[in-house]
Formats: sequence, C-alpha cells, structure tokens
Amino acid sequence: MKKKYYNDAFVGNKDIIASFSRYGELLRLYYPSPDYMQYSDYYHIGVKINDSNIIYLHNDVNNKYKQYYEPCTNVLNTEIENTYFKLKVIQTDCAMINQNILLKKYTFSNENTIDLDLNFLVHSKVFSSYNNTAGGVIVNDSLVQYSHNYTCATFSKEKLLSHQINNVEGTINSGSVYDKDYIGMSADSAISYNLGTIKPGEKREFCLYIYISSGETSLSQIEEEINKIRRLDVNKEIEKVIKHWKKFVADHDTLKLKLDGSEYMNKILQIYRRTILLSALLINEKTGGISASLEVDEERDKCGRYAYCWPRDGVYVYNALDYIGFGNMTKKFYDNFLKKTQEKNGMWEQRFYTDGRLAPCWGYQIDETAVVISGAFRHYQHMIKFTGKKDKKFLKDNMRMFEKAVDFLKKYMNNILEKEEKEDLVRIELEKDYDYKNKDEIYKHLSYDLWENTEGIHLYSLAAIYGAFDYMIKIYDEVNELYDKNRLKQDDILKEKKILEEYKRETKQYILDNLVDKQRNVLLRNTNDRKIDISILGVIYPFKLFSPKEKIVQNTIEQINLNLRTYSGGYLRYQDDGYIGGVHPWIIATAWMGLYYKAIGDTKRANESLNFIVQSATEHGFLAEQANSDLNERWVIGLAWSHAMFIDLLMYLKNMQF
Repeated sequence: MKKKYYNDAFVGNKDIIASFSRYGELLRLYYPSPDYMQYSDYYHIGVKINDSNIIYLHNDVNNKYKQYYEPCTNVLNTEIENTYFKLKVIQTDCAMINQNILLKKYTFSNENTIDLDLNFLVHSKVFSSYNNTAGGVIVNDSLVQYSHNYTCATFSKEKLLSHQINNVEGTINSGSVYDKDYIGMSADSAISYNLGTIKPGEKREFCLYIYISSGETSLSQIEEEINKIRRLDVNKEIEKVIKHWKKFVADHDTLKLKLDGSEYMNKILQIYRRTILLSALLINEKTGGISASLEVDEERDKCGRYAYCWPRDGVYVYNALDYIGFGNMTKKFYDNFLKKTQEKNGMWEQRFYTDGRLAPCWGYQIDETAVVISGAFRHYQHMIKFTGKKDKKFLKDNMRMFEKAVDFLKKYMNNILEKEEKEDLVRIELEKDYDYKNKDEIYKHLSYDLWENTEGIHLYSLAAIYGAFDYMIKIYDEVNELYDKNRLKQDDILKEKKILEEYKRETKQYILDNLVDKQRNVLLRNTNDRKIDISILGVIYPFKLFSPKEKIVQNTIEQINLNLRTYSGGYLRYQDDGYIGGVHPWIIATAWMGLYYKAIGDTKRANESLNFIVQSATEHGFLAEQANSDLNERWVIGLAWSHAMFIDLLMYLKNMQF
C-alpha cells in the first residue's frame, strides 16, 4: 500500500467520506461508515496532451495548485495549472447527499495559443486480500472493480476510448492503455476517454462518477444504477450539494460569532464552520458512534490507527457538539452506541468501530468508563440551556447503564482503597467475560492512562472516577421525583447517594496522600513517576476535584508552564513524550490550558492559547492532533477531539473580546 499519512481535505455525506491531498489526489474512500470500509489503495487521474506521456493532475513538475472549498460546504475545488501546456483544470469533488456517489467534475481551459488534444485517464487500484480478492470488469462503458463484499464503479456519460484490466503499470506512463480482455483478476485497472480538441480560449467540461455498493449487488443491478446516474444533470446535483451544506451550517450556527473584519476572526469563523462540516462526516448516523478521525496509518507504521470510536473521545467530542446543534446525535450516542458497547460488568473497552463492534485494543482504561457518567449529565445540562426543557427521561432511560458503570468503578476503587484485601475485584469482573490464557497478566489496578502509554494509578483517571461519583449523585437528584410512587427506589437512591459521597471523600483523600509531591506541593500524574503532564488539569476541568485557584493547583500550573509550554504558546502533553518525536504542541493540551486560564479569569492567557490553535489550523480550517512550533508540519489532520476542544474554548470566550 502507498504511504499516505496526511489527509488535507474531506468531502462526503452521511454514508461516504473521502479524503484528498492538497493536490487533489483522492487518498481514501469510505463507505458505508467513516471507519469501515476503505476501498481505494490509489486513484490517479492523468491527461495525455497532444503527443505527451501521461501528465498526472496530482503530481507533475509543471503543475501549480490552488485548493479551496465552496464557502460553508463540503464541496472541494482544486485548481491545477500545467505551465508547460498552459492547460488550466478546475477539479470539483463532492458526494451526492442521498446517494452513495462521489462526483468528480473537471473543467479544462486552454490558455495556450495552440490546439490541445486531450485524452483523460483513470488508474484505480482497490484493496485486495487473500480473503477478499478483487477483480475488474468492463460493464456498460464503465470500470467495475469488485470483490466478495463490495463493488466500486467508475464511469462517465461519455464512451470509453479504451481500457486495461491487467498489467496497467507497464503501459500507463505512455498515456495510452489497451487490453483485449474485458475482465481480469487484477486489483488495479485503467480506463481512458477521448475529450477531443480544445482550441485556444475554449473550455471543456467532463464529469466522472464513482458509485459504491455492497457485494450483494449484481452486475445487472449495477448496470441499471449506472444508467440512472448518467441521466443526472451534474451541475444541478452539485448545486443541490452546495445548498444542503450551506443550510446545514446555518442550522448549526448556534454561537453566532461576531466578525470584526480582521483576518484572525475570519480564521476563527472558518475553523468553526469546518468543525460543523467535518463532524457531520465522522458520525455514524445509524448508531451515534463517531470516528476520532479519518485513518492516516493503515499499516500502523507510526501509531495504533485512528479511525475508531473511543468512548472517552466520543463523550468529549459530543459534549462540545452539543453547543453547535448536534444534541440529537449526542442522545443517540448514549441511547444506542454506549448501551450496545457496554460490557456485562459495566465497563467499556478501549475502542470500537462506529457500528458498535469491538475494535483492536491493547488494554483497558478506567477513564473510558468513568467519563460516560459525567458526559451524560453535562449533555443533560446542555440540553436544558439550548431547549429550555429538562429531559429527565434521557437520564432515567439510561439509569441501568449508569449504575452498572458506577458499580464497576466502585470495585476498582475498592482495590485502590484496600477495602477488599483478599481478592482483586477488578480482575474478577474482567475475568467474568474473558478467558485469559494467563490470568496472572491481569494485575491489580491495571489501567492505561489518558494517553494510552503508561499502566498504573493515574491522577486523571482518579479525577474521572471522582467526577463519575459526583455526577451520579446529581443524576439521582434529577430523577428522584420520577420515582415518587416507588418509595423503595427512593430509599435506595438515598442510600446510594450517601455511599457515593463517601467514595468521593475517600478518592480525594487518596489523591492527597499518594499523588502530591509534598516538597513542592505539586500534583503528580501517577504513583510511579514525577513527570509533569497536561492531563493533571482534569482535576479542574471537567471533574472539579480542586478549585482552579487553590495553591496546589497554582504550583502545578507553574510547573506545566516551565516544562510543557513551547516558545510558540502551544503545550506538549507531558515530559519526555516520545510519540511522533514528542516535541510538537498538541491542540488538546493547549486548549486545556486555555480553559484553565478562562476558569481563573485570565482572559489574556486564555486568548493566547486560542491564538496558537487558530494559527495551527490548515488553510481549509482543519485542526490537527499536533503541530510543530513553526506550524509547517502536522499530524492527524481533522482530529475530532481537537475541533471539540476548540469549540469548548470558543464557547467560553465568545462573549469576551478576542
């Protein structure tokens, strides 16, 4: 597979998401969800001009590029100017709204003084494996690439000039393809079209369609769909897509940012709108699951992959999306996705596919379970603010899920607090559902930290558990009146609240006894080392274990600024971070500091954090996971959590002067 770590732009609909390079190359194509499955190994478009070899639109030494979205939409334009032949191309990419079709429209302009004869070539390679071998077939002047469980068709309204199913690499560079076979076992194939002669000053439009369907669709059904699609008016369809996304942005524009004409505020607005548009593409509308990002590293060269739904990430992302009109999808996330993925013992595993199936994991993280409780109550509060109504039914309908999670957290804390010395209750709960080959591998207090690197007892994780106990008490307060005819349930709630208050007290005392550097009066990230970690801020936001102005917090903030702040104003995750070099500021970490400064009323420093985030955004308004201090290199562009933290920070600062 070709290495392609950077997605620069995205288009899609509720079922399709596709990513592109800054040069207009189609990198990835997902259907029917944002994390499964990915069809395209590569998809290269080229032209043969007069007697030239192939000139790839995405990669030629004579090409100049400019890329931009139609305002407030997921319709992408890439301008390509070939300076040698003086041919200008505008490539427009978008997904139709209610059909699993990717539209690729090309407008060619001859800015030369000579005639230009054009052949248009497509070289497409789909994924193939031993268990899902792909082949190609020419059907109804279309290239249909298929396997056992999918079909992907590329076609136009125009007749094919030629095709090649086998050995494409051997001839494609000449700009000519030819094959006697109409069908073959190759995963990569090519087709070409004769666009004719474009005279100086003339333009020529050409449209390509990519139609995706499941493997159950027969070739005759594919042919029937192709005929229907060919009858569409492409320009009208693109206008429909533009209209749809503009309305979508308007419907979700809840913050109503006030522009002052400055470039800075324009950039904030661009990121804000792009957050709305990207979020729509990452959500699985059937389940409410949301992908952390589109994939960047299928072969896990640099990471453990990103195109999954972490329960924790989903909670944080949806709490931010509540501010911008995604409340119905947040509700579905709890009602559907989290209910579906909770284990019998009450915990959640590390990550899932957005359809709710368990994804590859490497350990469990106790905060994945804890944040569900606090996140659910924050969603409940957000909906009161935005609708004026208390949806107590949402809380009651999910009570069993919440109580199972809290029971698991209590057992975890029983081990830490040594309430049960004879047996490891967390291990017992885990072993109920899993048959480990070596049960000695399940250690007491086994949990990864927020960053999924270190196992042990972590301050952030304990703060999340404290927050779960605290918010569960608040949930009980809200739903208690719904049980006015069930005195036994009300008595149980009263008893449980007292138990949770005691757990809160004991959890905080454990932290004070075991996670404080007494000499410096500084909070520690875990019980194993003394490294400064931005996740310590979880004790303030969102779990409110400490006041932001307490001396121990102020001392910790001083250490964070000494050790994690970069000269650009961005913040690292923690000392000696080795991931992707470990020297790049993270958007999440920087936003977290901004939220702290907002909490203590230091608007100037909060805005400094926002400024770094704004400056780190790409030309299209996408936020990455991390960006180096010079802002010329980014990792994981279009990270949902980064965009969510931007919204959190913006929400708190929007009424202040930027």
